Amino acid sequence: MQPTPSFEKRLLPLLPHLNERQKRLAAALEAKTFGHGGVSQVSRATGLSRVTLHKAIRELKKPSLGMRVRRSGGGRKREADRQPGLTKTLSRLVESSTRGDPMSSLLWTCKSTRELAGALEKEGYAVSHPTVAVLLKEMGYSLQANQKTLEGTDHPDRDRQFHYLNHCVGRCLKEGLPVISVDTKKKELIGRYHNKGETWQPKGEPEKVLVHDFIDPEIPKAIPYGVYDVGMNQGWVNVGCDHDTATFAMESIRRWWRKMGQPVYPHTGSLLICADAGGSNGYRIRLWKVELQKFVDETGLAVTVCHLPPGTSKWNKVEHRLFSHISMNWRGRPLVSHEVVVKLIGATKTKTGLKVKAKLDKGKYPRKIKVSDEEMASLNIQPHEFHGEWNYTIRPKKQKSGK
Repeated sequence: MQPTPSFEKRLLPLLPHLNERQKRLAAALEAKTFGHGGVSQVSRATGLSRVTLHKAIRELKKPSLGMRVRRSGGGRKREADRQPGLTKTLSRLVESSTRGDPMSSLLWTCKSTRELAGALEKEGYAVSHPTVAVLLKEMGYSLQANQKTLEGTDHPDRDRQFHYLNHCVGRCLKEGLPVISVDTKKKELIGRYHNKGETWQPKGEPEKVLVHDFIDPEIPKAIPYGVYDVGMNQGWVNVGCDHDTATFAMESIRRWWRKMGQPVYPHTGSLLICADAGGSNGYRIRLWKVELQKFVDETGLAVTVCHLPPGTSKWNKVEHRLFSHISMNWRGRPLVSHEVVVKLIGATKTKTGLKVKAKLDKGKYPRKIKVSDEEMASLNIQPHEFHGEWNYTIRPKKQKSGK
């Protein structure tokens, strides 16, 4: 028996204008009016399942639920609740390819949702690619278009270097060894200069700053060199006043080791440093390796350095796990003195437990120091088999004879 024309004319045009609860109750009322076989006929005509219609018929006999569409707790559960560990696994999958602006907390991933859904399936999770997109948005990611940068061209072994670096980091963290990410934050002018961002102030009483920020070599600057402990989620920032040189970079790491590293890792014999390919700690800088050898000889540590591939400095963990939070903490505040810079950096905290310590470094770090071939030859440095110019280990010189 097929639905009568009056049934179709009466109910079907009405359904699109009803909410979920109203639809099923209206359809259930028609099914009851039809009598025997009405549930099947209405189900075929409306697309509502027989189970839904039978529940709605029973619902007609109960007191009204008011304006609620479904009872409390009803509806499909979130995929992350249905499959424990899904969000953590997805975070691990995108971690190695996460990209971000070092001056903000925005994150985005270069892996497609279909690829991530396939990888999750291999991990034992049943999830569709639209659900992956929803989870990524909940985790703070957003879809971004490609954008060229001015940092250089892509190296053909860029991805392989990232995999190698991530492998070294994962192995050290698993063994409880210290892993640090290092870099110099952009220089900041000291004085009443405009600082991006907004902060709460009494109405009509904004901070007064200069209209123009003229580049003047005589204006004092703050040079924050950051050391981020990946395993402990702790940061150290050495605020320099002179020049950003390899000696300054190594002194910053030395101070981190004395103040934070050694107390946390008293029995370690090695240290892994993740650094940019350029800058004061670049892989081409001879003075960087000479200063590393001095640090190694002082501490007795075997220091391994893995450089990020050229043109990828903004993917360094110190950028989006330390520097971005510092910038958010001092947004809208003129950096009127070095002491203010140090205090604002030291007050930086996050809900995930990040703690930061900062210290002012008034030392002098002259530029253009030459390193001879003889000094380079005396280093106890061992290049790794894979891109030895990017990955190398420096050991105390007293161990050189035993290599």
